[in-house]
Amino acid sequence: LNPAPTRGQNRVPSALTGFTETPRPEHQRWTQFGGSSETGPGFTSVQYEIVERAAAHHFYPLQDGVPASTVWTYTDAVTGNAGPLWFQARHGEPALVRIHNSLPIENQGFGIDQTSSHLHGSHVASESDGGPLQFYEAGQFKDFHYANARPGFSRTIPTSSLNGRTVIGDVLQTQSTLWLHDHRVDFTAQNTYKGLVSFYTLFSEDILLDTGDETTGLRLPSGEFDIPMVFADKAFDPMTGELFFDLFNLDGILGDKDTVNGKIQPYLEVKRRKYRFRMLVGGPSRVYEFFLSNGAPFIQITSDGNLLPSPLTRRSVRIAPAERVDVVVDFSSARTGDRIYLQNRLEQLSGRGPSGNLVAPTNIIEFRVTDDARDDSQIPTRLLDVPARVPAVRQREWKFDRSGGLWTVNGRLFNPEEISAVIPVDTAEDWTLESPGGWTHPIHIHMEDMILRSRDGKAPPPDERGRKDVVPIGDGAVGTDNTGTAKVSLQFRDWLGDYPMHC
Repeated sequence: LNPAPTRGQNRVPSALTGFTETPRPEHQRWTQFGGSSETGPGFTSVQYEIVERAAAHHFYPLQDGVPASTVWTYTDAVTGNAGPLWFQARHGEPALVRIHNSLPIENQGFGIDQTSSHLHGSHVASESDGGPLQFYEAGQFKDFHYANARPGFSRTIPTSSLNGRTVIGDVLQTQSTLWLHDHRVDFTAQNTYKGLVSFYTLFSEDILLDTGDETTGLRLPSGEFDIPMVFADKAFDPMTGELFFDLFNLDGILGDKDTVNGKIQPYLEVKRRKYRFRMLVGGPSRVYEFFLSNGAPFIQITSDGNLLPSPLTRRSVRIAPAERVDVVVDFSSARTGDRIYLQNRLEQLSGRGPSGNLVAPTNIIEFRVTDDARDDSQIPTRLLDVPARVPAVRQREWKFDRSGGLWTVNGRLFNPEEISAVIPVDTAEDWTLESPGGWTHPIHIHMEDMILRSRDGKAPPPDERGRKDVVPIGDGAVGTDNTGTAKVSLQFRDWLGDYPMHC
């Protein structure tokens, strides 16, 4: 990168854009995770350079004659590739991601040219978290410092071992599938809907686990057979054919066209073998329940960014906004020439949440089965155990509700100057998340994963017994039953600063 990264705000203009860095706090643990010096420039590990910009994008096939829409996208400064990008990071290998804000003030009706890129699900220092209040203007860049280190490294679990390998932090907190999205306060939905979404995965070959190589570790499908997919429903202006966002719909936007990685009704040619699909719902409001048209099962291996204790065989998979589910699908029993569809069957009539009813399927992706291919992958019997619950030093309750048509938590409106909980580092707490009903709230707590203990006093379903970073509560959150209360445990470690909790 030019200029070279620095611990504090970089005051040298960028050779790429001429922008200077936005004011920010100094990076925590800078030299421990890649920084060359506390006082001088330099970074000794992986570096990326990304530009946020407007681009013309075709959601429909060109032959349909529908005009391109203006989207906002993360663009790789080296290759020029537009998002959704896929950062393939590794545990134990720090990364520095420089993101330039080159968005225009013209927004075609929605979005704002101020951004804050949040690495959702990550264990990261506050100044690189991309929280809603950390936004910066067009014409500036920001260096995001990702340690890619497992929680506990600073004191509670300095080292741990798995498969004969010893690393810093807790191996049971190893992560897999995260995602990057804009998080500017009051404009998160608009800017994300407009295209500021990408994938960030963490491979763990350092402990021979999720290695990205199907001949080692867990031997999960890898390479061209490991495919990330972001699902997002979109609305289009019937007069112009361009992407549309209804600013006056306060119940939550629902689109009538489903997109996968920015395409409507895409197809994917697949070999007769196993695939790993990393499925993310990018929001803002639709909950999906996926089936395969041939009745084949999904083998679920993750819940959000984290490996489950063991694989789950499931006929369908339900995913709320911001949740991720990695599944293995085996096409080896299909015949060459078969057409198999990934389908959504969950009814949703408003942005408040799904009804819980399963209805006639909507085809989302067409899988076109071609020929055979070598398959070195396996479906392991065990994946990654859940860490032991740490005794809580305090309990807190958070009630998500509405008052006078405005969102409240514990009866109070959001106040950017107010800290609602001051938590000593290296302590654990038990939290109760509550919604009185009427909405589906996917609750996300930054910086630390949750262990879900119960829903309405009952044990959580098997797919939620791993670590989570999003817990949906409220009507339609699980099955067809209202889940008004969820109890979770969290342990706060390593990093200092302020973090948000939100729906």
